[in-house]
Amino acid sequence: MTPDAQTDPATWQRLIESLRADAPVKNGEGLGSLSSGLQRPECVLTHSSGHVFVSDLRGGVSKIQPNGATSLIGGQTLPDSVRLLPNGFAMRSDGSFLVANLGEQGGVWSIAPDGDASPWLTEVDGQTIHRVNFVVNDQQGRVWACISATDGSDAYPLRTATGYIVLCDAAGARVVADGLHYTNECRVSADGEFLYVNETFGRRLSRFRMGPHGELTAKETVATFCNGDFPDGLALDEEGGAWVVCVGSNRVYRVAPDGTKLTVIDDSVTATAQVLEAAFVAGTLNRPQLSAARGHRLHNVTSIAFGGADLRTAYMGCLAGDTLATFRSPVAGVKPVHWSWP
Repeated sequence: MTPDAQTDPATWQRLIESLRADAPVKNGEGLGSLSSGLQRPECVLTHSSGHVFVSDLRGGVSKIQPNGATSLIGGQTLPDSVRLLPNGFAMRSDGSFLVANLGEQGGVWSIAPDGDASPWLTEVDGQTIHRVNFVVNDQQGRVWACISATDGSDAYPLRTATGYIVLCDAAGARVVADGLHYTNECRVSADGEFLYVNETFGRRLSRFRMGPHGELTAKETVATFCNGDFPDGLALDEEGGAWVVCVGSNRVYRVAPDGTKLTVIDDSVTATAQVLEAAFVAGTLNRPQLSAARGHRLHNVTSIAFGGADLRTAYMGCLAGDTLATFRSPVAGVKPVHWSWP
């Protein structure tokens, strides 16, 4: 399906109604779940095999089989000076993973198929890379890494924009965008013309026009957020829509190609959203406070990925739960680069 062929409004409304808190799960519709016992499954990757991969608090990546059984890749003992806290991660063609390390050691780490972990990217332009939020690869074999801020402390830099994006390709690693207001997940558009990125405390979805060598120019705001929303997870669909998951508020939006914002899920707890909003305005919002916020049914969702044979099953990662929330989408997600890799 091309971006010119858009799903009709009635179909979107049926999806929204099926995901309401009082809607039953029936005939494959509604809010479901996958697996159990997961540990901080913040980020999700899907694969054509039916396996689903999630980041794991124990220092690795958990592989979820179609029957729900899980196994941990990585998590071996590291030196006392290193804490590998996987956040975003990317699959590699050799079966390894690149992991954004949210631990104090920072950097991007490689986890081999046998679980062995080693640093992959620790500095750029002569500067140490601290806590890394997200990492993703693209169709050209390049790797994009998002560093939220130069200050990686738990006291969020709410008033300063020091986030940046690193591009790693055959020419090496280099900063291609900076001055971002807490860089979170990023995605390359299906046509390779744009890089979309969430700026969590800028409370906006932005995009850059992308040059042939990864140059990022002409930054523009695609959508803005407020009222306890802090954009975190990001996925693109085959109709040109951008799906944005807001940490804390447990809201999920779809932003249409024309910038129209549709609330697909609103699982916010009013009191919690108000507390987060007040703390943000006062400049006191911190990592533990935001990480602990739960919705009525969702456990602080942070990411979204489309999988299943038709790429229409949405899987949502979270910070405060041990399972993945799922639902069926009327439109397929963009096929991941790694979709058919062994």
